[in-house]
Amino acid sequence: MKDKLIINKKNLKGEDGHKVFSVRIKEDTILKLNNLSEQTNRSRNELINILLEYAIDNCKVQ
Repeated sequence: MKDKLIINKKNLKGEDGHKVFSVRIKEDTILKLNNLSEQTNRSRNELINILLEYAIDNCKVQ
């Protein structure tokens, strides 16, 4: 008797602690982000998350 192929269920979007949404970004910011992405070998998505976390943790509301 052959063993059965086991396929694990894939997590639905959002179950990994991330949410997807769109934002509008200026072209010059995208160019800077693309440049940083090339320099660091990180994806734009990863960089955006790093930069947003830093900004949130280091901002002051007056």
